[in-house]
Amino acid sequence: MKRTARILAATSALALAAGCATDREYFGEAGAIPDRAEFGSSTENNYLVQTGQRSYVIDLAERFNREVPDTVNFAFNSAVIDGNARQVLAKQAGFIKQFPEVTFRVYGHTDKVGSSTYNRQLGLRRAQAVVNYFASVGISRSRVEAVVTYGETQPLVPTEDRERRNRRTVTEVSGFVQDDPLILNGKYAEVIFREYVDSATSLPPGQDGGLQDLLAASTGGG
Repeated sequence: MKRTARILAATSALALAAGCATDREYFGEAGAIPDRAEFGSSTENNYLVQTGQRSYVIDLAERFNREVPDTVNFAFNSAVIDGNARQVLAKQAGFIKQFPEVTFRVYGHTDKVGSSTYNRQLGLRRAQAVVNYFASVGISRSRVEAVVTYGETQPLVPTEDRERRNRRTVTEVSGFVQDDPLILNGKYAEVIFREYVDSATSLPPGQDGGLQDLLAASTGGG
């Protein structure tokens, strides 16, 4: 029995020593991030953002481009937002509302039919129409940092003729709301949690890109 007790005691001591050795691996210079798998990508992301190694604005811009159509198109010589454009803008607005700390910019474009001066004005009207839509669904105009027009100078399709793909606005992430307390001081998880909660909140009628109408149609009705 005594021999068994001594073996168990020795084994426990070795296990304790191994555990202490493992714990000591976490102690390093201030601000160091341990190179251990159990810390996970979320901790690494927060560390990289706070130390300037990863730009939150750039990451968010890339995410916006992945998850939301950034472009709406217009009829010839028009700044009127049609049904298709409204559905796209509803998706953009849903994304924008998730990030009240972030600003966005709208760029207006035209095709090459007409004078350059007129087309710059038309591109501006198209960008303003988008900003007005965002305001109508509750997004502050201060969040749309600037309204910019490129007129006919940046066509997607190089042609002198009418081209719908060139008659467009493009929405992009531009930066942070000035003087807003930033979310990067160890609070990245709060944004993720807020998005999670907001994702379960249904949009009011008219702001859901026709989702409610689609659901109603799928369940029948006159």
